[in-house]
Amino acid sequence: MAKRDFYEVLGVPKNASDEEIKKAYRKLAMKHHPDRNQGDAAKAAEERFKEAKEAYEMLSDPQKKAAYDQYGHAGVDPNMRGGPGGAEGFGGFGESFGDIFGDIFGGARGQRGGRQVYRGADLSYAMEITLEEAAAGKDSQIRIPSWDDCDTCKGTGAKPGTSVKTCSTCHGQGQVQMRQGFFSVQQTCPTCHGSGKIIPDPCTACHGQGKIKKQKTPEIKIPAGIDDGQRIRSTGNGEPGQNGGPSGDLYIEVRLRKHDIFEREGDDLHCQVPVSMTTAALGGEIDVPTLQGKATIDLPEGTQSGKTFRLRGKGIKGVRSSYPGDLYCHVAVETPVKLTEHQRKLLKELDDSFKKGGHKHSPNDQGWFEKAKSFFS
Repeated sequence: MAKRDFYEVLGVPKNASDEEIKKAYRKLAMKHHPDRNQGDAAKAAEERFKEAKEAYEMLSDPQKKAAYDQYGHAGVDPNMRGGPGGAEGFGGFGESFGDIFGDIFGGARGQRGGRQVYRGADLSYAMEITLEEAAAGKDSQIRIPSWDDCDTCKGTGAKPGTSVKTCSTCHGQGQVQMRQGFFSVQQTCPTCHGSGKIIPDPCTACHGQGKIKKQKTPEIKIPAGIDDGQRIRSTGNGEPGQNGGPSGDLYIEVRLRKHDIFEREGDDLHCQVPVSMTTAALGGEIDVPTLQGKATIDLPEGTQSGKTFRLRGKGIKGVRSSYPGDLYCHVAVETPVKLTEHQRKLLKELDDSFKKGGHKHSPNDQGWFEKAKSFFS
């Protein structure tokens, strides 16, 4: 039976990239793998699997691919050319084959011929700060759990006076080869779990871990202008790695404490400014707070409730901003409460005088009543 075209086997065009070829082979290998096909379909699946394997072997090697593109199957047939398709040419396939199946079956791929090393997990920490601290920035220390070398065994995990032994199953490699038919898969050693060593007599202080849990207080720099929900990365302050792997990172999530006066919106600040009825009517200067100190607003005569005054540059300069935001002061005219009889009498007289003046004292009154007429009829 004539061989099918290798490109046709993998289902890729002749100008396919190396990544496209690898992806196509991986898909076919997973579909037709003997472990995934049982019963009547097993034999056909195995043939497809071998066919895909041969096609990938040839097209993933630049020399073999060039010979195949020029001469076809004759260019890679060891019986006809003795070229790149010969027995010697199969030497490089084991590495690519192992890499492909390491991905398919989820095998951890660490150092070749050595122990598997693992990066430590990242840690997350929530830090609450004030608005003033967020605007100005601050240096702070936080307490987080940490792992340090055990003082008793000096980090070996073995009881003092004893020693760590090389794992007899994997001979210190941390990995073992599992053969299944015509191929093999590299797996983590089930005896030492990838460490390459065993501890016959574990340290009683750390129970053979070589590390004990402690507390550490790293210095954290809060940048000026940081906002609620933003995170700071502290490199290497996460959990320690295994078998010499690097430590993870610590992520500090900033949360702003609710402020008594200001509300933050990006780099801008907003605040409500209570103003008495007489001050709003007569106008005048009022003092308002800012993060930089006191500021003054000049209220015009007849200021209405809800009027907003903008103070440029009195907001917060964000972490990535070139200029600080603004402060928006929203006027809230206060109605007097708990009046005395004399005050009621004065207000009644004042109200009568307003009514005699018509709508000129109430700029929004006339327009509102015109719009509301349809509801009253």
